[in-house]
Amino acid sequence: MAGDDTKAPGPVVDEEMVRSLARLLDETRLTEIEIEQGGLRVRVARQAAMAYAPAQEPARAMPAAALDPSQHPGVVASPMVGTAYRAPEPGAKPFCEVGSVVKAGDTLLVIEAMKTLNQIPAPKAGTVAQILFEDAQPVEFGEPLMIIE
Repeated sequence: MAGDDTKAPGPVVDEEMVRSLARLLDETRLTEIEIEQGGLRVRVARQAAMAYAPAQEPARAMPAAALDPSQHPGVVASPMVGTAYRAPEPGAKPFCEVGSVVKAGDTLLVIEAMKTLNQIPAPKAGTVAQILFEDAQPVEFGEPLMIIE
């Protein structure tokens, strides 16, 4: 029939599945997740919060690097998406700790991506001032992982 726009009802989105995906975003600190089942694709995303200073502190001029680790001159950013590990294997001593002195090229951490462990080297010599990820945490491309001063 011409002009008939009636369609068979499509798959119904399971509200509990969306809630479960949202909880998974919170647990893993990811910013988005997408799944496809039976021809239905569901994508759940959130905007990352960028507030690092406690709300109780009075407003004052702070360097941008203090608010956003990605702007720090000694930031070590993730070169890929994967899972970041602080040690070469479970139970082993971490590659470095806060306060560790590292040389350029020293391994700081490994990122598992596509079942391959990729060593992440120190881009410069210095002291590890901050470690911004938890062991076995999923990380995204460009995410700040460490600060070397």
